[in-house]
Amino acid sequence: MLATLLNGKRGLVVGIANEHSIAAGCAMAFRAAGADLAVTYANAKSKPYVAPVAEALEAPLFLPLDVEADGEMEAVFDAIGRDWGHLDFLLHSIAFCPREDLHGPVSACSKAGFARAMDVSVHSLIRMTRLAVPLMPAGGSILTMSYYGAEKVVDHYNIMGPVKSALEGTVRYLAAELGPQQIRVNAISPGPLRTRAGSGIDHFDELIDAAQRRAPERTLVSIEDVGHMAAGLVSDLSCKVTGNTAYVDGGYHIRA
Repeated sequence: MLATLLNGKRGLVVGIANEHSIAAGCAMAFRAAGADLAVTYANAKSKPYVAPVAEALEAPLFLPLDVEADGEMEAVFDAIGRDWGHLDFLLHSIAFCPREDLHGPVSACSKAGFARAMDVSVHSLIRMTRLAVPLMPAGGSILTMSYYGAEKVVDHYNIMGPVKSALEGTVRYLAAELGPQQIRVNAISPGPLRTRAGSGIDHFDELIDAAQRRAPERTLVSIEDVGHMAAGLVSDLSCKVTGNTAYVDGGYHIRA
């Protein structure tokens, strides 16, 4: 069933950094389920790391997208509209915070650092949604990536906790607004993974060890695990699921 779950669907995947990133795991699951994908890369420096993934996905559209660069987001959606005419789903899997603000206490976060973290990690989802909606006249699915630090305080996650809280709140409000158009908006909250993005968090190895020790399944999740959930959420099997945050963490989030 997985091989045909997304047959005929077309999706945009934003946030692949390399073959080990969460977005790559999701994209591979989408493709294995039959979807055609448009893939973006952040800049010229990242392109060589994303290109092999795009090639493996047989992505017909491989486009630059730096969400802080004027016009690049609009160009991506223009290309999708021109080449495909519509879009069935969107995966938003990007987050950023300047290192000095990420590694410092919340009370020390700079105004500029907070604004940039919110713009890249949260407002970019709003902007992508605004551009995606006209390409989803028959409905669709929008998916983003959160983390348990949005709900509870996680040591060393610092300012990204409030940022992810804002992301989850945004998901709920977008879901409410777009529900009448049959566009669903959800978040996935994976457990800690050894990705390039995760390694930027201070004391990340301690976080990984704690997750494995405390999760009921006593194992870490993989990008493939997250991909399976993502494929289900953008498929018609989840046609009545919207505004949710789905945990893929081996049960870690249920522990006090």
